[in-house]
Amino acid sequence: MAKENCIISLQGVRKVFGNTAVVEDFNLDITKGEFVTFLGPSGCGKTTTLRMIAGFETPTEGKILLNGEDITKIPPYKRPINTVFQRYALFPHLDVYDNVAFGLKLKKIPYEKTDKNGNKITKLRHLTNEEIDKKVAKALKVVDLDELENRDISTLSGGQQQRVAIARAIVNEPEILLLDEPLGALDLKMRKEMQLELKEMHRKLGITFIYVTHDQEEALTMSDTIVIMKNGEIQQVGTPIDIYNEPVNAYVADFIGESNIYNATMVGKKQVRFLNHAFDCVDDFPLNEKVDVVVRPEDVILTKVNAESKEDLCGRIDTKIFKGVHYEYVIMVGKNEVTVQDTKERNIGDIVKIEIEPENIQIMKKEVTANIYTDAWINNKNQVMISEFPFEADVTQILPGSQIDEEGYLVGKDGKKYDLNDADVIAEVGLNDLGISDIEDEKCLSGVIVDTVYKGDHYQVMVRTEQDEEFIFETAYTWNVNDIVWITIPKEKIKLTLKGDIKKYVKED
Repeated sequence: MAKENCIISLQGVRKVFGNTAVVEDFNLDITKGEFVTFLGPSGCGKTTTLRMIAGFETPTEGKILLNGEDITKIPPYKRPINTVFQRYALFPHLDVYDNVAFGLKLKKIPYEKTDKNGNKITKLRHLTNEEIDKKVAKALKVVDLDELENRDISTLSGGQQQRVAIARAIVNEPEILLLDEPLGALDLKMRKEMQLELKEMHRKLGITFIYVTHDQEEALTMSDTIVIMKNGEIQQVGTPIDIYNEPVNAYVADFIGESNIYNATMVGKKQVRFLNHAFDCVDDFPLNEKVDVVVRPEDVILTKVNAESKEDLCGRIDTKIFKGVHYEYVIMVGKNEVTVQDTKERNIGDIVKIEIEPENIQIMKKEVTANIYTDAWINNKNQVMISEFPFEADVTQILPGSQIDEEGYLVGKDGKKYDLNDADVIAEVGLNDLGISDIEDEKCLSGVIVDTVYKGDHYQVMVRTEQDEEFIFETAYTWNVNDIVWITIPKEKIKLTLKGDIKKYVKED
């Protein structure tokens, strides 16, 4: 359903360059006077979408409506839309006034006159000098440059040049102002100042701003609405508060604010297991369903304890950074990291109890495409430990072009040796890469089938080990819940990613 008072509507918009779709099935309604930000990483399609709104690109499919009128094929100069780019493209030989007035001096406006037969006709005329002066003065006042109109562009700071570019865009009184990463060329301090100034400009002008950035702080600071994009598709649309507090998936949670994100499993009614611990939560998902869990660092409660309790979830403070208003700690819970923000100062090495209130555990549906073990590590035999069981693995994939020498050390192309014993890794195994047998084998990891789901043409089966680790595999055959099975994984089917910098494992001579 279209928004009330909608000024721009993108309907089923798709853009293809060659054989690559950079924007896919884009549907969005933007209200008059709204400050909307397209947020996402480089290459996600946000700038292409902005250029289609401006008219610099034409959609491959779909249409763009302005106040209900189809403008999909209308050229840029006929749209009441102006754009501010990251590179301001100001004229260095003109002063501030003439840069802002440049477009006005070329512009023609309609007026009515009576011909010799007494008929009223519409003609076009240039703006008078007085009209230009009035419009330029108004635009410069909005951007707080009204006292610098005679200054040369080369004498202005980056922030002042950016304001000139904005004044040049708004002097034509567009209905919509597009801003393509306009703060990208500024230093951090100036960017923060300009974020607030842009928000104030938006308030003064009352027109629609559509802003493109990859900076989450800019989006949270300025926007009424944020559009999160990934691979040309919209992931979530909402207010900054809604998106921060209620992300729809792990991608959004990771992109907006700092997050602890874990693979988890529902183990009871409104109970989820991660960090090898069962937590109460407020979301209800089917039993044994694999989910993503997001916990914000500020929502983790720390309490110092003298020794680890078997009943409580405890960890050791591994790193500590003072951030001004709080300390940021990394707590090691086994092989898992928990990032925590806390105003109380603690010491590295302290054992702390970790608590998370049920309402602060955000649970999202997970599309399981592989088994991912974020708490795996390498033992002294170059095997990967998953669920406390050693699996043969190719550790040379951690360092391209490396090999294992006779002593078992990883040797890079430059001859450097690395001792990977106890190195933390992420292990990934495809759903079709597990070997499952009901024949007892002491050389294999055993587990119990706890769930089986029919997917239309195959079954997805979950096996849980004694250490509460889960393995999911897909099969055409039927397995029964509570069956005991033994798991194998071919060496070449385990993908390893090293956590941290490999320099940490350089073997000193």
